[in-house]
Amino acid sequence: MAAQQTADNKYVYDFAEGNKELKDLLGGKGANLAEMTNLGLPVPPGFTITTEACKAYLATGREPDGLADQIEAHLEALEREMGRKLGDPDDPLLVSVRSGAKFSMPGMMETVLNVGLNDRSVEGLARQAGGRADSAASGGADRFAWDSYRRLIQMFGKTVCEVPGEEFEHAIDEAKRAKGTTNDLDLDADDLRGLVDAYKKIFAEHTGREFPQEPREQLDLAIRAVFESWNAERAVVYRRQERIPADLGTAVNVVAMVFGNLGPDSGTGVAFTRDPASGAQGIYGDYLANAQGEDVVAGIRNTVPLQELERIDKKSYDELLSYMARLEGHYKDLCDIEFTIERGKLWMLQTRVGKRTAAAAFVIAGQLVDEGLIDLDEALHRVNGAQLAQLMFPRFKLDHEFEPVAKGIGASPGAAVGKVVFSSARAVELAAEDEAVILVRRETNPDDLNGMIAAKGILTSRGGKTSHAAVVARGMGKTCVSGADELDVDIPAKRFTVAGQTVNEGDVISIDGTTGKVYLGEVPVMPSEVVQYFEGTLDPEQTDNALVRAVHRIMSHADAARRLRVRANADTGADAARARRFGAEGIGLCRTEHMFLGDRRELVERLILAGTDREREDALAALLPLQRADFIEIFREMDGLPVTVRLIDPPLHEFLPPLEQLAVNVAVAQERGEDVAKEEALLAAVRRMHEENPMLGLRGVRLGLVIPGLFAMQVRAITEAAVEVTRVGGSACPEIMVPLVGAVQELETVRAEAEKIIAEVVRDSGVEVLIGTMIEVPRAALTAGQIAEAAQFFSFGTNDLTQMGWGFSRDDVEGAFFWRYLELGIFGISPFESIDRDGVGRLVRIAAEEGRAARPGLKLGVCGEHGGDPDSVHFFHEVGLDYVSCSPFRVPVARLEAGRAAVETTGSDSR
Repeated sequence: MAAQQTADNKYVYDFAEGNKELKDLLGGKGANLAEMTNLGLPVPPGFTITTEACKAYLATGREPDGLADQIEAHLEALEREMGRKLGDPDDPLLVSVRSGAKFSMPGMMETVLNVGLNDRSVEGLARQAGGRADSAASGGADRFAWDSYRRLIQMFGKTVCEVPGEEFEHAIDEAKRAKGTTNDLDLDADDLRGLVDAYKKIFAEHTGREFPQEPREQLDLAIRAVFESWNAERAVVYRRQERIPADLGTAVNVVAMVFGNLGPDSGTGVAFTRDPASGAQGIYGDYLANAQGEDVVAGIRNTVPLQELERIDKKSYDELLSYMARLEGHYKDLCDIEFTIERGKLWMLQTRVGKRTAAAAFVIAGQLVDEGLIDLDEALHRVNGAQLAQLMFPRFKLDHEFEPVAKGIGASPGAAVGKVVFSSARAVELAAEDEAVILVRRETNPDDLNGMIAAKGILTSRGGKTSHAAVVARGMGKTCVSGADELDVDIPAKRFTVAGQTVNEGDVISIDGTTGKVYLGEVPVMPSEVVQYFEGTLDPEQTDNALVRAVHRIMSHADAARRLRVRANADTGADAARARRFGAEGIGLCRTEHMFLGDRRELVERLILAGTDREREDALAALLPLQRADFIEIFREMDGLPVTVRLIDPPLHEFLPPLEQLAVNVAVAQERGEDVAKEEALLAAVRRMHEENPMLGLRGVRLGLVIPGLFAMQVRAITEAAVEVTRVGGSACPEIMVPLVGAVQELETVRAEAEKIIAEVVRDSGVEVLIGTMIEVPRAALTAGQIAEAAQFFSFGTNDLTQMGWGFSRDDVEGAFFWRYLELGIFGISPFESIDRDGVGRLVRIAAEEGRAARPGLKLGVCGEHGGDPDSVHFFHEVGLDYVSCSPFRVPVARLEAGRAAVETTGSDSR
């Protein structure tokens, strides 16, 4: 559609024409610049090229009809407003060209500053800044102009023409070495003139052309580069990581340049209206005098805390605080603000709802409720299950002698332990081998994204709380310590030195993203306060821990709002007890095959090798009391709550030695002349049961129908356990689930036998036993109306339903080719991790609708691991299931997401 748009389409908007609701069209940055403009804040003039223009360009490889004329018209209006012309040699207008997608993607797409500079206008810029271009002694103004020009060539070369960035870095490092300094601020105007010449030679060598001198050509090429950066590798990887749709495109913002590098009365900074790491109220951010904005986020120079601005420039500081308060009240959320001071004049360059840590998200949501800015429904929207899961990760246990060797800025909390690596490639390589790694860099840049994803934590020697490493790590929930300037990081040598000690690649370190402390070696961890709260050992009413109180408050609202019940997958009494502490309202999957492992494996072998009915019955009789005891323990722990017990599911060969290994053992024993009669019988049984594809073979209901008495034994054990618990004053609510049913006749056969046993055992005990089935075969989903006539409940086994629906063997395909499917965009996320709504989800929807049509009131649940996936929980709410079931540790996540799903459905939030 985008490729067919005509010149009649409006592709360019002045800032005064937009607002914050137009993020789809103007991107987040453009929409928020428009909003600030309309609020009367000091925003440099400019215009936004829409995401529709980007999508049209990407679809055809050329600019859509009419775009060039619209850019020209808006550029002329900007020139009139500023009283300058783009690239004018005497009084040049310079602009920045910045990306801005609907969702924040920090550093993932391109930006070019100082567009409009060339060999002539650099002289005019110097005069405009107040110096004499022909005099090396003119000081700051000349230096400023040539510094701006070298930045343009560097950014334009790397961004627009793919000149390797390290070529420019080597050139400036050489210039600093020649000057005898490590600080680029010590380079004077003559040094920077020389650097410009060096940069232009690098540009020409790599591109085969001179650096473009025509300002409009610079602008057009920069705009196209921003469009194309939407599909840059790092942007694609980031979108997959953050689950951002790939078809949104990016807007492009063209903004009149204001300069923070005009001297000590100028500067640039980033401010947060609350602490993005903890949520605490106060003044948080970084400021860098005599610098452009990229210097702050790139972490090239260490910043000073924002509070220092009060001493440096109180007027600008006071104005900034008033704008921060106004923006937070307007957006009703934590705001992330970029600003520049140009010779004492404050300019607001950007605002957005700021990325925050998981802890800050909960704390800030609670604070905003207390302040009356949002209600509890909206607070529930402001957090999510992925954040809650992060808060349940362990933290360092520091009750022993662990002395930090360095301390940086706690940029993104958590406790991370791993082997030191100094490159993203090495981080990815070791992570693929299941090694925990800490990525150590002087500062990160967008090209480090893959390594940041692979690492357990990120440690940098430069930068602050608003550097690239900090912002991206917070967005991903990764532990990060930035600005640990005691570290002397030597990337080529793959080592860093600190406190007189050398740490080489492969050595283990521990970093604390809350305190910013760095430890040598492995520091032990302990449960987080949030886990202690869920375990019941930390009373939210008695603690002064703001995070625990916020989690309790929001979880209580989620529990009150949700319709979906949450159960746990648990196979033992200990698992059941923990699940109940975490808030489980029953057991949705108790896997009985786990009860046949360990010491009981020999009894299973006896069952398999039974040559007569008597031998088989004896084996089953020996298993019965063991099974009954297992169920008694579970029913006691879940007193009064439903427990869904799945009858034995996997093929029996899983309880036997591998065929190849057993055959070799028998052959060797025979060669030695040993008595191997028992082993030969076992080998014969294993060969008889061997299947090419056991997951599609003799398992589940098929096994129960082929081995007489197997399901009957389990049904009797379950029922007798329920009666026993009831007899001593407890309450048991068993639900017997028949697995792998594909035809109603299978379920009818098992149910007929089970009902006879249940009737015999229950008698007048008052115990009620439900009989249902697991919907995990596509045919069962498609014939759910028939199966519901014989089932009192359905539980969707989405793991197997995904395997069979896709034709995947989970154990094989995830390592074999899923990485390539994710890389190509065939999958946005593994279908085993989050439900495939269009395919497997449709099977669930069909089965739910047709099952309830045949049996109104049919109980519906899900017991695959999708039951603990946040996005999948929303789908199950939408489909109308009664409950989800997941591992005990994921129960709080499912509770939270079920509450969020209910609030979204009712539309009762305050947004």
